[in-house]
Amino acid sequence: MKKALLCTAVAASLYAGSALAERGSDGQLNIIYWQAVSILNPYLSGGTKDIEGASMVVEPLAHYDETGMMVPNLVDEIPTVENGGVSEDLKSITWKISDGVTWSDGTPFTAADVAFTAEYCLDPEGGCQQASNFTDVESVEVIDDSTVKINFSVAKPFPYGPFVGAQVPVLQKAQFQDCMGAKAPECTDANFGPIGTGPFVVSQFKANDVVAYDANPNYRDPAKPAFSSAVLKGGGDAASAARSVLETGEFDYAWNLQVEPEILSKMAEAGKGTVVSSFGTSVERMMVNMTNPDPALGDKRATVEGGSHPFLSDGAVRTALSKAIDREILVEVGYGKAGQPTCNVLPAPAIYASTANDSCLGQDIPAANKMLDDAGWVRGGDGIREKDGVKLSILYQTSTNSVRQATQALVKQWWQEIGVETELRNIDGSVFFGGDQSSPDTFQKFFADIEMYTNNFDGTDPENYMANWTCKEIPSPENQWLGDNMPRYCSADYDALVAEMAVTSKLEDRAELAKQMNDMLMQEGAIIPLIHRGGVSAHANTVEGVLMNEWDSELWNVADWSRAK
Repeated sequence: MKKALLCTAVAASLYAGSALAERGSDGQLNIIYWQAVSILNPYLSGGTKDIEGASMVVEPLAHYDETGMMVPNLVDEIPTVENGGVSEDLKSITWKISDGVTWSDGTPFTAADVAFTAEYCLDPEGGCQQASNFTDVESVEVIDDSTVKINFSVAKPFPYGPFVGAQVPVLQKAQFQDCMGAKAPECTDANFGPIGTGPFVVSQFKANDVVAYDANPNYRDPAKPAFSSAVLKGGGDAASAARSVLETGEFDYAWNLQVEPEILSKMAEAGKGTVVSSFGTSVERMMVNMTNPDPALGDKRATVEGGSHPFLSDGAVRTALSKAIDREILVEVGYGKAGQPTCNVLPAPAIYASTANDSCLGQDIPAANKMLDDAGWVRGGDGIREKDGVKLSILYQTSTNSVRQATQALVKQWWQEIGVETELRNIDGSVFFGGDQSSPDTFQKFFADIEMYTNNFDGTDPENYMANWTCKEIPSPENQWLGDNMPRYCSADYDALVAEMAVTSKLEDRAELAKQMNDMLMQEGAIIPLIHRGGVSAHANTVEGVLMNEWDSELWNVADWSRAK
């Protein structure tokens, strides 16, 4: 099995960064994520800010580097068929843990921790947010303290879902063993302060506000991290975060700068920081609620049991909404060089990018109107279309962000031109992307008609990502609203394609299956893609070693960051 994306050299030889004299010599590292971290357990939150905040503490066996290549992290090499780490029948993968890896509390990191983490996520009562990364895992065997074998129920041409990338780190068994299943969300101390193998340890955590870290005294490289402490501050907005690095110098790193391009360029003229960007798989998209979000349904609200959406269940409506949008203008207004119009939820790598949906690249208001006319949606006296007593009136929600609110305003205008009434709602990002199951405002609960946000996937293989839209991934009270299938889309044909990809080894055939899944979602209108987003962040000119990474956590190599001397 030839894998061009695999790299078996030790991670240290690939991580760029300045030579470090001693651990903690560079003082405090100040990071700002304008979407505040709400939890430090990636298995209980799919929010990028939570996964990245946790990535400074808990780690996977292997990372994806800034080019999308797999690099060892807690192991010496990536298992392959050629080196004997992956079985010839592709039904197992064996990882060999590096010597001397310890948890931050000084206890040994062992294969038992790896096996436990799989058990933790696979518990059916746990609502694990990363369950799709463990698709087809049948068992995890502890061969010895440094060797763990993952067995799959089917041949896995790409067996690197578990424990590769920041979404699937290893948890310490001793800390989490009493937090299984339904108890998982109740373990506040562990979820807010996980013991890890990463370069930092949590010293203080205030949900939806700030995380304070100290350098891990037991980190495996005695010279790292260069910083004695770190603070990850949350809140505010993208523009103020950018300003705090590029103009005032208050912070060293600012994440996800979804700021109008001309504003960002002006800020950078102050000379205190550098804007960095890269394209991966991030897509700003609209999720279309296929279920009924009516509050009158009580516990069945926005669930399959509550029934189909009163008007978004009509394919003509979903298609018309997409046709009315001018994606080129959205790029021009909100993204500049950091955005490209897209008609796919899977835009990259290139081999997986479909051209079957490119008609969405051109706005077509007349065609959208005709489609609604033909479907029997008639304009009333107020200009809003209705049919059988149901009005095309949409609640459109997203997180609070100036670019997203500008997008909402433009879309509302275009939808008005096709007879659709739109109520705009924005929710603080810390809440919208948070894991608070008691909140009605999370993107998982989706108590609206349309919601908009960006998501992506680790690495370069989309198998687990495309599995997000299987029937079993639909969020519901039964899985504690932690599924990934926000549109509540359910198709036996789609599920069959996911299952087929899981046993298909030839790269070209895998690409074709991924395109078919993408096209099914696009042509059904369950997702309305808008922008292929490049990640945009900024770091102070005094910080060295930053490698912008759209394939993993942006903080994936924070152990290699240092202060310029």
